[in-house]
Amino acid sequence: MRRFPALPGALVALSLFFPAYGEDKKEVQPPKVQKIKTAEPTEAAKDPDFAIQGEYVSTDKDKKVGAQVMAQGGGTFNVRVLKGGLPGDGWDGKTEVRGTMSAADGKLVMKDKDFTGEYKAGKISLTIETGTLTLVKVDRASPTVGKPAPKGAVVLFGAAGDESKWSGGKVVKLSDGVFLGTGMTSKETFGDFSAHIEFRLAYQPSDRGQGRSNSGFYFQNRYELQVLDSFGLTGENNESGGIYTQYKPLVNMCFPPMAWQTYDVEFTAAKFENGKKVAPARATILHNGVKIQDNIEFKKETGGGQAEADSPGAIQLQNHGDPLVYRNIWVVPAKK
Repeated sequence: MRRFPALPGALVALSLFFPAYGEDKKEVQPPKVQKIKTAEPTEAAKDPDFAIQGEYVSTDKDKKVGAQVMAQGGGTFNVRVLKGGLPGDGWDGKTEVRGTMSAADGKLVMKDKDFTGEYKAGKISLTIETGTLTLVKVDRASPTVGKPAPKGAVVLFGAAGDESKWSGGKVVKLSDGVFLGTGMTSKETFGDFSAHIEFRLAYQPSDRGQGRSNSGFYFQNRYELQVLDSFGLTGENNESGGIYTQYKPLVNMCFPPMAWQTYDVEFTAAKFENGKKVAPARATILHNGVKIQDNIEFKKETGGGQAEADSPGAIQLQNHGDPLVYRNIWVVPAKK
């Protein structure tokens, strides 16, 4: 991972966080961590780690730094410090330092030979050779969250009862509302369209990789836009914002678990003549208001999708057994 370059009056070079693992030849088994897997806000809030996870930004505007803190269960966290600010809000897209935080002496402490940090009362203090930076927690919201369906839209889920518009449709009742679950396809089918969808990832701190709030938003039941808790990860084609197996997102705009997030999509279906594909399907996608896929061409259907064909297709919300939820889903078919 790259180091921060020296900046006058700001950050000096920061090496990779923390001593290398495995220096002690005796392998120490970590304590067992209580498994948490919930979409219920009141249950997530019971875990003290939930209040610590999230995004932080420096209070000094002349020395803008962002940090993402990812809960890993049992009082442990992964940390990502970003030069310039948070993804989609100042980060230069290249310079970052990664490390960990863990409970020590009743406090959460980060350490490295060139860098120290401490979490306390909702703030992170980063101490480097030039001084100390204070980072405070922020809760970002997508600029399109709650966007109302425009005239001519097909509302696939706006309130309880709309689950009847889906084959296999089912709702999830939580303390803050009634939402759509996963594992269903829309009864209505679509060709070219624009769409809006909102989703909330479950809180699963002790799970890893594809086992962490895994789902997918399929266009025409053929092309998968991945849904996954990839908060703080590198942003790959099998993470949120990725087109599964084909395109990684331009930037990983995934918010922390339990924050409402949005996808806004412009989709053009593949074109066929005499049964032969003459133009690929295309899409432009915004994640939380930031463009992450720019007029991409689908190489073919994605894994788990139906074969490309000269016909409209359904919207699918993929099920992988994780308790994330959806709301405010609508599609505007293109005018013929």
